[in-house]
Amino acid sequence: MRILRYLIILFVLYVGVVVAFESLLGYVQPENEGTIVLTTIDEDGNEHDRVLSLLETDGKEYVAVNHWPRAWWYRTKENPNVKMTKDGETRDYVAVTVSGAEHDRVQAENPIPLTMRFLMGFAPRYFVRLDPVEAGAEG
Repeated sequence: MRILRYLIILFVLYVGVVVAFESLLGYVQPENEGTIVLTTIDEDGNEHDRVLSLLETDGKEYVAVNHWPRAWWYRTKENPNVKMTKDGETRDYVAVTVSGAEHDRVQAENPIPLTMRFLMGFAPRYFVRLDPVEAGAEG
């Protein structure tokens, strides 16, 4: 029973570390040279900004769904019309969650170190391709 108690304590501590890391990251939303601001729109028409790392594979732009908090991703599934702000310029995009060979290719080119996966609680990873909307193409 003592071992079980220690395992439960370790598990609760680990969950606490993951919650603290994810919360801090979500609150601070650090920006640097490789980040963009993705603007999604909820069902009520409200805009929500999220700082994300931009990934490039085969000349296409992607963002990764790496963390447990992923409301922004669910909003892209409901309304794929998003805005990306990069280097001070905002443009319209269509967000497409990728799968299969495309997902595997992006994953292989953009691995996450084990320490980061540990801190993120081994959240399932998905990728969203950002397809630019051509000027004048909107309805």
